Amino acid sequence: MSANMPSMEDVDFIFENSTVRVIAVRSSPKFELVGLELGPFEEGNEYSLKFWIARQLEKAGVVRFAEEDMLDIAKLLRIQWTERIQSVSQVSSLPETFYPRLRYLLAELKTSSRNSMEKMREYERAKWLSQDIVTCRLKKIISLASTSESIDQLLRNLSVEERILYEDLRRIISEWKATILE
Repeated sequence: MSANMPSMEDVDFIFENSTVRVIAVRSSPKFELVGLELGPFEEGNEYSLKFWIARQLEKAGVVRFAEEDMLDIAKLLRIQWTERIQSVSQVSSLPETFYPRLRYLLAELKTSSRNSMEKMREYERAKWLSQDIVTCRLKKIISLASTSESIDQLLRNLSVEERILYEDLRRIISEWKATILE
């Protein structure tokens, strides 16, 4: 991995501390959360918060994530369709912080599926779509890592997580080729 390439832990940390938009679902006075002063929140107003704070306030029923900032089944379907129609040599860009948002969506659906058959079906569908997207992209990354051609344009469309995987695979494949072809 190159010196300026973040680790997977770094990617998650950056996401947890990224700013997301939320909408207050109820009014709330100013309060303190782990030493941070938050609020006051007025029902219906939009606010920008760190993801980890927004998640805690969502659990407390104070805010909900703005729809544009989160993944849902419809967005997964569009991404999966795009991945399916492209050839192995094409790589489309994913929404920013796709994988952390995907993990969040799956975790939320899994939790809510315990109480609802409808949510269970939604979770199963999201999981299937996610696996298909990952499988399609993994095939493309392996193909890219195996080639010696200049692919800078395609690499720009990889997410940070995919770029880490690409760099690791490229190194492993290069070392393997060197031992075979010595």
